[in-house]
Amino acid sequence: MSDFEYANNQAEHRYEARDGETVAGMAVYRLPDDEHVDFVHTEVPEAYSGQGLAARLVEFALADVKAKGKRIVPHCPYVAKWLKKHGEEYAEITDWPG
Repeated sequence: MSDFEYANNQAEHRYEARDGETVAGMAVYRLPDDEHVDFVHTEVPEAYSGQGLAARLVEFALADVKAKGKRIVPHCPYVAKWLKKHGEEYAEITDWPG
């Protein structure tokens, strides 16, 4: 398994997992206001699937959102599923879509 680097690509509105110069996964978000980060899509290409990369990427992204004092909106089905399974520490900063 590769050593991935994780970063918030603010210009593209997405958190990225990078394998060298290759984007190996992304969690796309929008910023509806100054308080929320709304996750809308998570994607890992087939070449990187099955390695738990999406889970590590989402964990990185949500920790970053929390560290910045923002709130999470999980419109992305994968982010929502991850939060329901692992997100106890994010419950107080998650605003579930209605």
